Amino acid sequence: MITVISLGGSIVAPDVIDVCFLSQFTRLIDELLAGDMRQKFIFVVGGGAPARAYQNAFREIADGAQLPIKNIDDEADWLGIMATRLNAQLVKALLAPHCPDPVVIDPTADCSFTGRILVAAGWKPGFSSDNDAVLLAGRFNAKTVINLSNIERVYTADPKIDPGAKPIDAISWQEFRRLVGDSWTPGANVPFDPIASANAQERGIRVICAAGRDLANFKKIIMNETFIGTTIGGGV
Repeated sequence: MITVISLGGSIVAPDVIDVCFLSQFTRLIDELLAGDMRQKFIFVVGGGAPARAYQNAFREIADGAQLPIKNIDDEADWLGIMATRLNAQLVKALLAPHCPDPVVIDPTADCSFTGRILVAAGWKPGFSSDNDAVLLAGRFNAKTVINLSNIERVYTADPKIDPGAKPIDAISWQEFRRLVGDSWTPGANVPFDPIASANAQERGIRVICAAGRDLANFKKIIMNETFIGTTIGGGV
């Protein structure tokens, strides 16, 4: 049984590396693996604050100096991708006893999965690491991607802007895609990447969005118990 998890950079490195969270998270993964010998995990790790810091610096310098760069978004995406790879290498190192294979940087290429954990990072410009999680879920026949980030649920609107925004427990892909749109911007702050959403809908994959730092709640998701979060797709 393979569970694919999009591990948001916002919880791995919200400002600096969150050592406390990663320590607790790795202990929980050890516990879950020991409790069910059939369980395997694929973690796709995001870029977090380091990605945005480099992207913002790049855009500020490029705009201020009016540099003749043809594709600003692609260059910004590559900076974010490199941040995901650094974060992913850290997660792989922490889970080394269960993860003998190298970090996956191309979800469409042949890769070995010889341990009980596989760690992946960003691939190429045009989408976030969420999309890599969807591609790996399709490749390894996983029907669910758990998206752990800094939000507890998906809302009808941005609650920071709209005080009338309401949390959503379950939503169809069609309705969710109306909320997030169809295009990807590097560093965009959306519950789940629009490109990944389209691919998940096409492949019949459901996504569960939940607060990454609530490890007790994450454990409930893994154990198929009642949890706090938003389920996207899956017959909704």
